[in-house]
Amino acid sequence: MEYKVVPFVASIDPRTGTSDQVAEQLENLINQGASGGWNYVRLESVTTYVHAENGCFNNKPGYTTARQMVVFSRP
Repeated sequence: MEYKVVPFVASIDPRTGTSDQVAEQLENLINQGASGGWNYVRLESVTTYVHAENGCFNNKPGYTTARQMVVFSRP
């Protein structure tokens, strides 16, 4: 079995965006994968730590964030 993992970040207008628009973007990504012979497996949330940045004029603390990943497979 071969796997492919693709990041998924929905983009909507904060004033007019709807859940339907998010669903459509995910559906389009799944259909793109299917057209390449990939089978949709699931949507995963991956938590990661972004390290702090220390510089002369700009110090940013580290933080934890979550990314959504679409998992595909094919034989």
